[in-house]
Amino acid sequence: MAARRVAALRIILVSYPVAMVLLAVAATVVGGQVSPPAVFWGAVCGISQALGVWWFYAALGAGPISVVSPLTAILVAGVPVTVGLALGERPAALAGVGIVVALLAVFLVSRDASDPGSARPFTKKVAWLTVGSGLAFGLNFVLIDQAPVEAGLWPLVFGRISATVLVVVFAILTRNLMPPQGAPLKLALLAAVLDTVANVAMLLALHSSLLSLAGVLISLYPAATVLLAIVVLRERVTWRQVVGMVLALAAVAMIAAG
Repeated sequence: MAARRVAALRIILVSYPVAMVLLAVAATVVGGQVSPPAVFWGAVCGISQALGVWWFYAALGAGPISVVSPLTAILVAGVPVTVGLALGERPAALAGVGIVVALLAVFLVSRDASDPGSARPFTKKVAWLTVGSGLAFGLNFVLIDQAPVEAGLWPLVFGRISATVLVVVFAILTRNLMPPQGAPLKLALLAAVLDTVANVAMLLALHSSLLSLAGVLISLYPAATVLLAIVVLRERVTWRQVVGMVLALAAVAMIAAG
């Protein structure tokens, strides 16, 4: 909602540093061992997150949303599943079916009704940006999952520090250093709080389950976004998105039961 009023990068320029401070406070309260692995995996996770955001918005701005969004989403869900299976994870059969259903749900929910393909073609540059953003977002789960459990929430802090540094650099390069004012500023601060809660929940989920399962469940976030858009913004959805949300619920049930 804030990014509809000002440049998205200006919103992130506020939400990222604020989330960094909130995560630091939470990490101090929770406690944990700050070690070189915690710093390293947290920092590289932050880099992948920042690059994913930058490339994703660039792809949406230059290419057709109806192609960029679902392709990015399927990569975000597919990367942790692929890496988890490569590392030897073997989910139960029902959970495996749930993974397949979840991948389909992410694709359908991420579909957009509008297709500005005639004005914004899916060029080679847009394709590279789309693939890059999807891989970067997917690697975000994989990288933070490598952080030691005994580090507590500190890897998230180091991740947000590196991401904030990159966002500031992006803002300087694109001349978007002016922070938002008024309602966009309040929304950016709220986004920072929600971002903090989401990151903590993500880390706990990844450390409590298989990467292939937690990663694909977290990747179902577009369903929540679409549902909120319907309830809060009164947006209309396509039949594909409705089917996708139903499949998302079914996938969660299958993975949980499996």
